[in-house]
Amino acid sequence: MSNPSFKPTLSLTDATMIVAGSMIGSGIFIVSADIARNTGSAGWLILVWILTGFMTLIAALSYGELSAMFPKAGGQYVYLKEAYNPLIAFLYGWSVFAVIQTGTIAAVGVAFSKFLAYLVPELGNDYFLFDVGFVKIYSGQLVAIFIIILLTYVNSKGVKEGKWIQVLFTSAKLLALIGLIVFGFVLVKESYWAENWKTGFNAMQNLGTKNELGVLQPAEWIGIGGSALMGAIAAAMVGSIFSSDAWNNVTFIAGEMKNPQRNIGLSLFLGTLIVTIIYVAANLMYLNVMPLHELAFPTDDRVAVAAANKIFPSFGTTLIAILIMVSTFGCNNGLILAGARVYYTMAQDGLFFKKAGVLNKNDVPQWALWAQCIVAAILCLSGKYGDLLDMISFVVVIFYALTICGIFILRKKRPDIERTYKAFGYPFLPALYIIMGLTFCTLLVIYKPSYTWPGLIIVLIGIPIYFAAVANKKK
Repeated sequence: MSNPSFKPTLSLTDATMIVAGSMIGSGIFIVSADIARNTGSAGWLILVWILTGFMTLIAALSYGELSAMFPKAGGQYVYLKEAYNPLIAFLYGWSVFAVIQTGTIAAVGVAFSKFLAYLVPELGNDYFLFDVGFVKIYSGQLVAIFIIILLTYVNSKGVKEGKWIQVLFTSAKLLALIGLIVFGFVLVKESYWAENWKTGFNAMQNLGTKNELGVLQPAEWIGIGGSALMGAIAAAMVGSIFSSDAWNNVTFIAGEMKNPQRNIGLSLFLGTLIVTIIYVAANLMYLNVMPLHELAFPTDDRVAVAAANKIFPSFGTTLIAILIMVSTFGCNNGLILAGARVYYTMAQDGLFFKKAGVLNKNDVPQWALWAQCIVAAILCLSGKYGDLLDMISFVVVIFYALTICGIFILRKKRPDIERTYKAFGYPFLPALYIIMGLTFCTLLVIYKPSYTWPGLIIVLIGIPIYFAAVANKKK
């Protein structure tokens, strides 16, 4: 009997579905409210999404070169190791395990239960079950954990099983989103398009105030410009970047791709382009179906629900609830499938638990999948995943910028490696991403420091863990 090994079973279509499916979770249905409150105009709302999409596309096109050079399981972890050193790579892998991947899985799982509550209120996040002393348990948390366990189990049975879930659910949510966008222009009885675009690029801010019940209420709109506008854009982009993240997950599964040198880079481009177009179109639809002040202050920031109720007054809420459940289920499948491959590669390097580096009889890293599941479940119970993700956006973009810097480093350091694909627009576009990414991070440091230092602390905790792992490896 042959030893278990990764089998190249994923096609270009499968990879594209993993990119798009991992990107589209719950963010596009929610975060536009916060962007509208921070920027206060139709022009800036759309521009924030275009800027985010542009950055994501540049990064995806740049990663194509790296994926062609190193078509191995682990993706971005491998690129950082080759360009820099094992410590930088480990800090990325540690961050993925501690919060980037697991925190996103938790957040997406809880988003599933939030919208399930529209159909079955007893399964929502407000339905209290019991208090175990150090944490209060709500039924929505248990639903999220159940979904994470279910998808982990399915993916432990083989990559083909996870692939079919991804293709099915991503196709369904793409078609549903496109339909919602079209109906938002065709069926809505009253259009606010002209009224909203009168705001142009006249930036305003209305962060609202909370009433005695803790519900966010509109306050006075304040005109902003200069440094205040820059800070508002950075704060607004935290949400759009989170909504557009996880596009790089396909690089983690390079070991299971057919023709990875070609298909990873191409799937990155196609997946990010599709999602960027849909995100911008969805926000144009929001501007058509509701006035800007309603877009900024929908109930619980559920912009898509408010929009759907304008389009389909009798069943809009139910429609969006089902769409978000489909979206988040498919999103979590992609995240769970891909993340475990990073821990597998770290274990192969002697920098993670040895069992994470072992494939089961189905040729997948089962132990790594379940370890990821446990951390995500703990984050679901803690209720801190949302705060962590706000804080980690800073770190995610820094690692993206470092990885793209690696293209320049490897062109000098390893000119001998065959590059079947080269970064589009090199050196201008990769350099532009680095500048844009570092500008975003700098603005967060200046205007939203609470979004930065906790994420850095999580990364820095990895330094002593790395040296402990190296010491243990030498024994």
